[in-house]
Amino acid sequence: MKTLIIIPSRLSASRLPGKPLLKINGLSIISHVFNKAMETNIGDVYVATEDQEIVDDVHLNGGKAILTQNKHKTGTDRIYEALKKIGKSNVELIMNLQGDEPLINIEDIKSLHHQMKKTNTELGTLAAKIKDKDIFDKQNIVKVVTGESLDNSQFPEAINFYRHLNNLTENTYHHLGIYCYRLETLEKFISLEQSQNEIKNNLEQLRALDNNIKINVALAKTPSIGVDTKEDFVAIKKIMEYKT
Repeated sequence: MKTLIIIPSRLSASRLPGKPLLKINGLSIISHVFNKAMETNIGDVYVATEDQEIVDDVHLNGGKAILTQNKHKTGTDRIYEALKKIGKSNVELIMNLQGDEPLINIEDIKSLHHQMKKTNTELGTLAAKIKDKDIFDKQNIVKVVTGESLDNSQFPEAINFYRHLNNLTENTYHHLGIYCYRLETLEKFISLEQSQNEIKNNLEQLRALDNNIKINVALAKTPSIGVDTKEDFVAIKKIMEYKT
């Protein structure tokens, strides 16, 4: 079973423009994520971007990147264009890895891949246990509610995804921005119009749920912090520079 990891990335993020090229330990965030993806050894890795500067940076650091159009509304639409340019021969699984999470745990990526290989799941993602209650008020941290509790052996279905939750409901977890699609599911997903739910909440995974595409959730060992704001960048930079 052949797997591709494609990392969508662009410079024009509304909250922190230019973030993929911000440097930590002398290496851009996008190249840190590329290297993490390579370390999983689960398949070829590409960055999909509308910005030549990102292509140049990834190439400079020994990675592979595909230049895409700048009209895409979501990262998944972008990775599909990249997939078509790469060529789809024998590809069965496509991993969509966020380009702004340089702290993502390699073992968690491998765990999701393992669950997708051993089950007939259409679309899989990751979530971690919530240890900090402040997360419920943070709009940039997405929460997922699952049908059953998550543990290392379970791969239950997601019931819904939220940016803000007033009440702590049972089986609520911190959603990580990573998806693994079967090829036919990805093709179906990008053929669908954006749903009202998706647009209102700015969560593309709701397009899947609104069109009866099931999303199964694997347990991540560690919550990953995305770089959404300057404060996030400073915090992640501190963690990563301390590690080295």
